[in-house]
Amino acid sequence: MKKALFLFSLVLVGLVVAACQPREETLIIFQNKVEIDQVLRDYAEAWGEAKGVNVEVKSCGGDTCAYGTQILAEFQSDEQPDIFVIEGMGGYNIYADKILEFGDEDWLADTDLAFTVDGKVYGFPVAVEGWGMAYNEEILTAAGVDIEALKVVSQAEYAAVFEQIQTYYDANNMNDYVVVSMAAGPGMTWVTGLHNFNGYLSAGLDYDDNSVITDLLAGEVDQARLTDLANWVELLFQYADSTTLRTGGYDEQVGIFASGKAAFIHQGNWTDGSYGDSDFDMGYLPHATMATGNDSIFIGAPSFYVINKDSANIDAAKEFLNDLALTEEGHDYMVNEANMVPAFNSVTLTPSTPLSAAVMEWNQAGKAYAWWQNDMPSGFGMETLGPIYTLFATRVSTGSGGITKAEFIAQVTAAIEALGS
Repeated sequence: MKKALFLFSLVLVGLVVAACQPREETLIIFQNKVEIDQVLRDYAEAWGEAKGVNVEVKSCGGDTCAYGTQILAEFQSDEQPDIFVIEGMGGYNIYADKILEFGDEDWLADTDLAFTVDGKVYGFPVAVEGWGMAYNEEILTAAGVDIEALKVVSQAEYAAVFEQIQTYYDANNMNDYVVVSMAAGPGMTWVTGLHNFNGYLSAGLDYDDNSVITDLLAGEVDQARLTDLANWVELLFQYADSTTLRTGGYDEQVGIFASGKAAFIHQGNWTDGSYGDSDFDMGYLPHATMATGNDSIFIGAPSFYVINKDSANIDAAKEFLNDLALTEEGHDYMVNEANMVPAFNSVTLTPSTPLSAAVMEWNQAGKAYAWWQNDMPSGFGMETLGPIYTLFATRVSTGSGGITKAEFIAQVTAAIEALGS
């Protein structure tokens, strides 16, 4: 009897000691922004040390890793992610059976941008992001361009400005400078088939006007809007470096602008981390997707952290996200380390990086076009439309091969119409 009591006492002691030990679960985060990989790892490590949780960050994105393909492989592995990323309805529709519905989380009261379906919350907004025509103020000023006059802009006005800048380059023997840093090759279809094509879906419309994306999903094409888009794409391609346009990746495209040798770049504020050594002022101007009257840049919460409903670490995952949204450490990470524009109202910090600051400025002025590209069917932008852009880039930049503008319009039309079949 004494022996039994002694053994029972040991068990009780063991349980008490175990209860006092730090949690030992490993929280796995699988995310798609390679440019924030290290700073997210640093934040996650510090958070994990404070909470007694091991946190592992895995990143897949850019032009070297296909997130959609890799996440499926992660779900088949022995270490499924606890937190992963979706981009709008397209991503939700793929992973709906893996996504946990959030309950009454504290962070919900602090944002208007949670991802919802049928009134239920499934996604935590990673950040507010935006893109437009990022410009090098030094080059535009030297070339005599009136930047303020381009805040409401037409395609004809951009055509004149592009030629004005090229004339300035030629007159000053600036042979290695480009007007537009643009990449439309096979690894950059996320820029063309998603971001650029979003202009067709939202440019010139009220922020909540989803009429064009609704028509697209039904297989219906607005030929006037598509023609305007094609004219804009052609103009961008005409003033881009041919090699970078056809074969360059993210690093090449961003590197040209960062070096101060491009007047414009077709990229978003997530590139801010690449401009630490750039010694020129920069900002955003609208894309001229429509022939006239373009007065806003594209702003939205494009991606959302979601929780794997099969996770063994749901409580830790929820705690991680709540702390990210509502603590000073989380705010510092989002604004000062990751160079993000937070989606949470309690954040009082302002971005110190130029393009994020520009996004905030345009957003506060109410000059935003919506992001509908992530509501397209999975793969439609990058795998269907992107290669069409690549072919068009080949013809515009080399004068042969690829497809003409008329063929670009015809192929995009056919791709959209096929959605209604």
